[in-house]
Amino acid sequence: MHTMEVKENDHINEGGDEDKESDRSKWYTDTILQSELADYAPVKGCMVIRPYGYALWENIQKALDKMIKDTGHQNAYFPLFIPESFLNKEKEHVEGFAPECAVVTHGGGKKLEEPLIVRPTSETIINYMFAKWVQSWRDLPILINQWANVVRWEMRTRLFLRTAEFLWQEGHTAHATADEAEAEARTMLECYRSLAEDWLALPVLTGEKTERERFAGAVRTYCIEAMMRDGKALQAGTSHFLGQNFAKAFEIQFQDKDGNLEHAWQTSWGVSTRLVGAIVLGHGDDKGLILPPKIAPVQIVIVPIYKTDDEKQLVSEHASRLARELSESFRVHFDDRDNYTPGFKFNHWEQKGVPLRINIGPKDIANEVVEVARRDTREKIRNVRQAGLVNELSGLLDQIQKNIFESALAFRKKNTVSVKTYDELKEALKDKNVFVETFFDGNGEDEGRIKDETKATVRVIPFDQEEEGSCMLTGRATRRKVVFARAY
Repeated sequence: MHTMEVKENDHINEGGDEDKESDRSKWYTDTILQSELADYAPVKGCMVIRPYGYALWENIQKALDKMIKDTGHQNAYFPLFIPESFLNKEKEHVEGFAPECAVVTHGGGKKLEEPLIVRPTSETIINYMFAKWVQSWRDLPILINQWANVVRWEMRTRLFLRTAEFLWQEGHTAHATADEAEAEARTMLECYRSLAEDWLALPVLTGEKTERERFAGAVRTYCIEAMMRDGKALQAGTSHFLGQNFAKAFEIQFQDKDGNLEHAWQTSWGVSTRLVGAIVLGHGDDKGLILPPKIAPVQIVIVPIYKTDDEKQLVSEHASRLARELSESFRVHFDDRDNYTPGFKFNHWEQKGVPLRINIGPKDIANEVVEVARRDTREKIRNVRQAGLVNELSGLLDQIQKNIFESALAFRKKNTVSVKTYDELKEALKDKNVFVETFFDGNGEDEGRIKDETKATVRVIPFDQEEEGSCMLTGRATRRKVVFARAY
């Protein structure tokens, strides 16, 4: 199994150098291909998610799906094709997505009377259905989620991070009041924060997007932003308070308790297979993936070690029995391939990011012990008693999950700086990628200028701000502190 010839973390935090940028890009692609998460499809910009990558996505999906259902939502499914006229009903929305739309003009060998959009997102078609289903305040709230694929015709694509087609969940809700919808948008953002931090071991910043970065058609967009190991930001999930914009466009009206006709208040929210890319970039090292145990497809791999045929039979039988026993508590794989050396297997499973590896040979069997290797620290723990092994492994997996998160959090803190002036911001971003905290009350035009000059954007306006300061660009007094960063 090929691994890149670089020092540990050489791909990290060298933002100003084009060669380093190219090295990091190659490391990312090589890691995904060689760990068998995904491969390139014959259609440009598309990818094939391989079984190992899809198992990782399924574990993420299962965790989030439970949160979605626990907060009162139901899963449904809506069509892939959307009439072109639907997108034209919401002006801001169509302007935001028009450049990315794939359009179907022919079907069944004939030209269609109306072109169909391959969904880039489903607000329009779902709101068409909401308008049919909502008549009274008694019909609200509607809390719907769907797991689906979407298509956005991206010009520059990258495996998992930005592809022409990707998998995601998109939640869509309708409410009787603005306060209910606002609370809903915040509730789902908290679910995303919990998913990122408690399951993916990715510390995130939560807050609001600026008007320039807002979702097309939304009143407010909330987000979670994570720092990758190269110091860049990755938008890992968004939740939108849509106000009544779509309700008015699609005539989602209801009779309230006083008999008045009102438009519904709405939200939408989603995360995608981009989270797989976040795990790679957020935790990976020179050996490949480092997977948090909670979402790792394989939590423990068992590698038998032997020299003779007699040893092979003894060790394989014992390791197979051990694998069956541990499988009752963990996701376990027994690597019984006899055409590869133990050293090859060690590298193979390190690259795939398996949290724990158990090595077992004849002497271990005789002494009723095993050797356990941690992927996160690369530490080998010898002579671990087989009696009580389940409890020992469970404790180690908990430690690994916690350590991966704390390592990522420490890295973010180390690579976050505060500045007071625009010159200081430019200096901070001159030779590397960092998160830059600063007071900023500029407009969209100011943001555009800063992006042109530094390649950095406002990633998030954090919640709960009380401190007052001076805008680093205009000098005006403001309570709006933001985080600038270069982003994927």
